[in-house]
Formats: sequence, structure tokens, C-alpha cells
Amino acid sequence: MSGRAVTIAEVARHAGVAVSTVSYVLSGKRAISADTRRRVLDSVRTLGYHPNAGARALASRRANVIALVLPLRAGMHVPVLMQFATSVVTAARGYDHDVLLLTADEGAEGLRRAVASALADGLVLMDVELHDSRVPLLRELAEPSVLIGFPADTAGLTCVDLDFHRAGALCVEHLAERGHREVALLGAPSVVYERGTGFARRTREGFTEAVAGRGMTGTALPCEESFEEVAETVRRLLETRPELSALVVHNEAAVGHVLGALRQYGRRIPEDVAVVAICPDDVAERAGPALTSVLVPAEDVGREAVRLLMAKLAGAAVPDATLLAPRLTVRGST
Repeated sequence: MSGRAVTIAEVARHAGVAVSTVSYVLSGKRAISADTRRRVLDSVRTLGYHPNAGARALASRRANVIALVLPLRAGMHVPVLMQFATSVVTAARGYDHDVLLLTADEGAEGLRRAVASALADGLVLMDVELHDSRVPLLRELAEPSVLIGFPADTAGLTCVDLDFHRAGALCVEHLAERGHREVALLGAPSVVYERGTGFARRTREGFTEAVAGRGMTGTALPCEESFEEVAETVRRLLETRPELSALVVHNEAAVGHVLGALRQYGRRIPEDVAVVAICPDDVAERAGPALTSVLVPAEDVGREAVRLLMAKLAGAAVPDATLLAPRLTVRGST
């Protein structure tokens, strides 16, 4: 045949079957007799038909693929991001969907290419900034989307995440109940705050408001990821705030370094300095001592994001905002 792409309709005519029969043979979604299956596959080989996601989308309006847009940017802790990604992939399989992972930091242009390719039925977006450049396009797209995270303006969007504002406040409340009066938050790397990443800003706001509401003294600082930088931040804190008795750490990559720096400067945990972390349970449980922590529920958030997207694909109404309540688990560090 000519250089143009062979269509599924041409395969069906050549094999003497319906287009739907060809589709069922290729997808395996229905049992087809051995003789019919053989005829269809012979026609596929003879005509040189190459089914692909784009062709399936044109024929059925569904690719059975969702795109997970997870730009890998500076200051992001990849092991935790992969927990979210794994959760999205696992949940999508439960709906018979595959996941296309997009990691380039291309903003709105990357989204345009993803939807123009017809490779994905819908989008799940991560690392959401307060003034995210992708948001205006999401409101215009025909393809449904769900954000893991909250921009400043959520109108016309579907968002899901841990309630990080409440998480920051919950850490302070726990420490206040333990009698601590001066506390500090060691947060995400400075570049994460500079980008206006929502979860980091909201944690800091929740922490700061709870400190003021309890009449405590507190400070919130960005925290980098190398041991040398973390140790210097801890050293300055201990020198300038001699009454400091507790730390909240919202930086998975720095948790171990913070504990190491405290020991280096002769501070016992929790006798001299209590530590609360906002992190996945495996990070908290591996630390020495095991850390009192607010769980970052990657599995729950990813599963809920996929559930919301599938509901939108089915035409169902979904809530604009879904905030998961934080849960604090007390361990040896407080």
C-alpha cells in the first residue's frame, strides 16, 4: 500500500469482519474465535497496520492513558515523589488505565503537547505553585485534570492534597502540649519557597499562625539538603536561640542531617531538643530515635487524585477541593 497509515477500517474490510471485531482482537477485551482472530491478524500483517495510542484515541475517543505531569525541579526529594507516582500508577491500573509520566519542566507548553498527541485522556499534575503557569491552560482544555496541590486561585479546578496548613499547626500544638515555648521550623530548600510551591508555603503559614496563637516564640527557616548546610543552619539556631527546645522538620532529605547535627553539637533527642517531622512513615521510622511525625500520605493522595480524574472522565460531578486531614503519630523524638 502507499506510505499513508493503514486504518483499522481497512483491516476490517480485508478480513471481512466488523471494525469492533478488529478492535477486540487487538485489545484482548473480548473473546474472539480462533479462526476470526487468525484472519484479523493475517490482515494486520498483510496491510502493515500499526495500532498506536493516537489511533485508538481517534477511533474510540479514549486512549486508556492518563498523563502524570511531575516536573523534576531543584529542591524536590525524588524518593517521596516516586511514592506519589507509584500510587497514581497503581490506582490507574485498577481502572484499566496506563500512566504516561512527563518529567520535563515545560509549563503550559508541555501540557499542550501532551493533549495534542491524543496520548492521554486526562492529566494529574504535581508540584503545584501558588501562581502556577499551567493553571490558565487547564481551565481551557477539554481534557479533564486533577492537581495534587493547591494554587492560590482554585476556581474551575479540581485539587487534592494533605492539609499542609493544618499539618504545620498540628506539629506546634503537639509541642506546646509537651511544654515547649520556643520552637523552629526547618522547611524546604530555599528554591522551593522562591518558586512559590504551595505545600511549603502553607506548612510555614500554619506553623507561624499556631506559634502566634499559642503565645510561643518561633522562627521558620528554609533548610538545604547537604549535611554541611544543614549543620550550619542548626548551629546558628542553637547559638542565636538558647531557649530553643524543639524543631519541626519539613524536608525529607534533611531529616537525618538535622538529627546528626544535633548530636554533633551535644544535644540529646528528645531530652534537650524534641523533633517532629512532616514526612512519610518510612522516613520517620528509620530515624534514630524514631520521629514523631505527621504523615505525608502519598498513597492516599495519589489514589484520590486518580479516583477524581476517573469520575470526571465519566462525566460525574466532583468536589473542587479535597483536603486530607493530617495525622500525627507520637514516637521517641518527643
